[in-house]
Amino acid sequence: MGKTSPSQQKLAEKLTILNDRGIGMLTRIYNIKKACGDPKAKPSYLIDKNLESAVKFIVRKFPAIETRNNNQQLAQLQKEKSEILKNLALYYFTFVDVMEFKDHVCELLNTVDACQVFFDITVNFDLTKNYLDLVVTYTNLMMLLSRIEERKAIIGLYNYAHEMTHGSSDREYPRLGQMIVDYENPLKKMMEEFVPHGKVKIYALVSLQMVYPRRNLSADQWRNAQLLSLISAPSTMLNPAQSDTMPCEYLSLDTLEKWIVFGFILCHAALSSDPAALSLWKLALQSSSCLCLFRDEVFHIHKSAEDLFVNIRGYNKRVNDIRECKESALGSMHRERRKFLRSALKELATVLADQPGLLGPKALFVFMALSFARDEIIWLLRHADNIQKKSTDDFIDKHIAELIFYMEELRAHVRKYGPVMQRYYVQYLSGFDAVVLNELVQNLSVCPEDESIIMSSFVNTMTSLSVKQVEDGEVFDFRGLRLDWFRLQAYTSVSKASLGLADHRELGKMMNTIIFHTKMVDSLVEMLVETSDLSMFCFYSRAFEKMFQQCLELPSQSRYSISFPLLCTHFMSCTHELCPEEVSHTDLESELKVRAFSCCSSAQLLPKHCAKTISQAVNKKSKKQTGKKGEPEREKPGVESMRKNRLLVTNLDKLHTALSELCFSINYVPNMMVWEHTFTPREYLTSHLEIRFTKSIVGMTMYNQATQEIAKPSELLTSVRAYMTVLQSIENYVQIDITRVFNNVLLQQTQHLDSHGEPTITSLYTNWYLETLLRQVSNGHIAYFPAMKAFVNLPTENELTFNAEEYSDISEMRSLSELLGPYGMKFLSESLMWHISSQVAELKKLVVDNVEVLTQMRTSFDKPDHMAALFKRLTCAYHVLKRMTIIGVILSFRSLAQEALRDVLSCHIPFLVSSVEDFKDHIPRETDMKVAMNVYELSSAAGLPCEIDPALVVALSSQKSENISPEEEYKIACLLMVFVAVSMPTLASNVMSQYSPAIEGHCNNIHCLAKAINQIAAALFTIHKGSIEDRLKEFLALASSSLLKIGQETDKSTTRNRESVYLLLDMIVQESPFLTMDLLESCFPYVLLRNAYHAVYKQSVSSSA
Repeated sequence: MGKTSPSQQKLAEKLTILNDRGIGMLTRIYNIKKACGDPKAKPSYLIDKNLESAVKFIVRKFPAIETRNNNQQLAQLQKEKSEILKNLALYYFTFVDVMEFKDHVCELLNTVDACQVFFDITVNFDLTKNYLDLVVTYTNLMMLLSRIEERKAIIGLYNYAHEMTHGSSDREYPRLGQMIVDYENPLKKMMEEFVPHGKVKIYALVSLQMVYPRRNLSADQWRNAQLLSLISAPSTMLNPAQSDTMPCEYLSLDTLEKWIVFGFILCHAALSSDPAALSLWKLALQSSSCLCLFRDEVFHIHKSAEDLFVNIRGYNKRVNDIRECKESALGSMHRERRKFLRSALKELATVLADQPGLLGPKALFVFMALSFARDEIIWLLRHADNIQKKSTDDFIDKHIAELIFYMEELRAHVRKYGPVMQRYYVQYLSGFDAVVLNELVQNLSVCPEDESIIMSSFVNTMTSLSVKQVEDGEVFDFRGLRLDWFRLQAYTSVSKASLGLADHRELGKMMNTIIFHTKMVDSLVEMLVETSDLSMFCFYSRAFEKMFQQCLELPSQSRYSISFPLLCTHFMSCTHELCPEEVSHTDLESELKVRAFSCCSSAQLLPKHCAKTISQAVNKKSKKQTGKKGEPEREKPGVESMRKNRLLVTNLDKLHTALSELCFSINYVPNMMVWEHTFTPREYLTSHLEIRFTKSIVGMTMYNQATQEIAKPSELLTSVRAYMTVLQSIENYVQIDITRVFNNVLLQQTQHLDSHGEPTITSLYTNWYLETLLRQVSNGHIAYFPAMKAFVNLPTENELTFNAEEYSDISEMRSLSELLGPYGMKFLSESLMWHISSQVAELKKLVVDNVEVLTQMRTSFDKPDHMAALFKRLTCAYHVLKRMTIIGVILSFRSLAQEALRDVLSCHIPFLVSSVEDFKDHIPRETDMKVAMNVYELSSAAGLPCEIDPALVVALSSQKSENISPEEEYKIACLLMVFVAVSMPTLASNVMSQYSPAIEGHCNNIHCLAKAINQIAAALFTIHKGSIEDRLKEFLALASSSLLKIGQETDKSTTRNRESVYLLLDMIVQESPFLTMDLLESCFPYVLLRNAYHAVYKQSVSSSA
């Protein structure tokens, strides 16, 4: 061994490769353990009932193999052998890889002992760190392997299947089986194994006394030293942060403690012989109660160490030390550290945001701050999940989000101002480091050729650097330089080396500083991962969610809630190339739970709520005492905004503050990368606002299908506007386009279904008006009052649950038009027309049943006696008028809706509406009907009344029957008008047909017949290309003749409301654009109409008196 040169040992290369492979093996073993612990992921052979006896037999006999005398137990195994070989190969060869890794580690440790390598963390940092890391990785791997309970079953099953298939055991099985048995208690076995390595190991560990105690100070000591503060000494603010142990300053505390704890467990003899070792050991035991083996697998220090030492003779004092340290291992020190770090990182982030140039000289402070904060967060995460808490306050930190947030701010500064740091350190390396290193090399008394070549290359590399390279965007790569320094450490740290690093400590410290400076130029991202990686949260999902929830619940912390989604960007660094299949499993969804806060609605300002206030004012004026004594005075709207003292904070103020804090959090980053996904918080917020706004609008309708209750359109409009006002205020805090949200949501609400297939307010209100309000009109419980332009409840035995006027007056219809818009109102019209078309279809059936009689009546209107005889042969005259009245009611409701739509559009788009109106009014009479219908459709969409209703024409056109010729259809349409005309006298006998001047109509809604007759006639004869005017003249002649006949009747029961029915003729002519009063005068004497009006008004006065 002595003859072999240090360079031939390749210690640096082996340490680098084995450490990386060790992490990969830990990842694979960890995944096997998790798979075996999950019933869904566990290999099926381990839970197969048919193989249960075979598995038990194999585990009992492990590692021995007996296949001859146990054919019965292993018979089932024979059937499954090929599948077992195939499916358990990955598990088995992972265990084989662990064994080979162990062999390589043991070989390297023996080489290190033989070379008597000198280790000192402050001098040959890379060599010492990699050596200590390898020991810990090896220890953790063997411990994790021993925690896989199914390891014997998996290895045994595979080997038996191999034996049955190939006639012999796998060649690795004997050694592998023995390793599994030997490492049943891994620490005990390794304590024996590390006896020969103790001397070198202790040297490495004791060198930590220069680093670990300084890294493990209390918050008060940090505070007194003004640690991490850039402004405590303004005069030195621009001086570069320097240290003799540069890389040790940001070394992970968790890593240091693992080195110490596992190192002194394996080499425990030093605890009795070396006071420095004992001091380090006790300090580590007091700092933590558990250490991380790998990810969420932990090692309980005190219990495990006590169990190991209690069986060693003469170790009573060591056991007592462990117990004493366990008692003093409290979380209060870490709690105070987190408290200090919150303020220190905030100050650091604020100063660097204002003066990013300081990132150059003070880069070390940044990475120290990140490392310290990371250590405390991971400590809390690990202990909160694994320790039986004595004091829960020490293990619950509601302000953890704030600390993570400041870490993310520092990380963002480093990423953003990387070129600033590169510029600084390129000049530092070429202008200072190269000069100092060259002097040190020149002053070396002995410098062998190999070492001299490497040193010279260092100086040359640094001297050749220039700022222009940074400005030109050149990519720097100093990995070769760092690896050469690692090799040089190995060459100069073995015993009898020509150039001993132990004798030239200044050279080692200078090179460690240079290595840090090179990382500031080419490895900033890797440095961020090294010092601030919080991917551990990926494996503590429950704790992650709990902390996130606490953050959202605490108003002062909600602005930092973005920290948790940002943590998900760290998860990419927790996988390893030796376990590529893990990437798909670890691709966790990062879900930002943005809580929407809504303020009190302005529903209190609705007109209905002022009635009580008005009543109180009137009573006060008249000095009437109403109500009970001591009744609390009702609060007026807006009282929540009144302040007698600005220090008073209402619940609304708190909610508003919480909302603004959350918005700050969402607006903090434009996007973040999580694996291959780009997550944009603002877009996420926008999409959720759309979903929430949609649900809120539909929810605010308060539609109850069982009771058919629904909010008044004006109330819903007020609520929606209030909601929109709140949402608009979000734009003050978050850079999102809230108008886009409104457009997307409100436009969807004008359709029958939204983009998710859910009902909208359009479908809800359309359904309610058709199925509830208009159905009650048909049942005679509600009447349309033209004077009020509203539907009004009639006094009945069964009172309705709603007041029709509150849903159908002009203000409510305008509110409905505002909510539904032209598209929604068009859908409402189409639904109304569908109901009308179904009524017309029934009317046509009645006409077909009476076609012969009606044909004769059409030509006999001038023969009163013959008409009377033919009328008696008619059937269902009542039903014809009833259905026509229903059509009239629907059309009256539609005219209200159209008028409201016109009013609303006239406010929003007055010039466009006036243009459409002008276009409609000036269309020539001789225009082609298709062109005219297009104009009417445009006009109808704007709410303008048309001579021919295009929606009605479309609805009735769809009724054309294939079995009936167009001529026959036209004849049925003509006879329908005849049927209505000759049936009108029957209305005079109805008690409810009395005309009321106050409402300008009849209580049984027969005044709606005027609209129905005109609209249906216009639509039918447009479809059948007949003359609307001629057909309406014919109708007027028949109706006049029939009504004049009842003037000669003597039976009072049949003529009780004769005058009221006469007025229908006047209404029909007034409503029609095709009939004139002159035409009516020629059919029906105007004196009768004048007398009829006089009679009904006189009757109305007498009845009211």
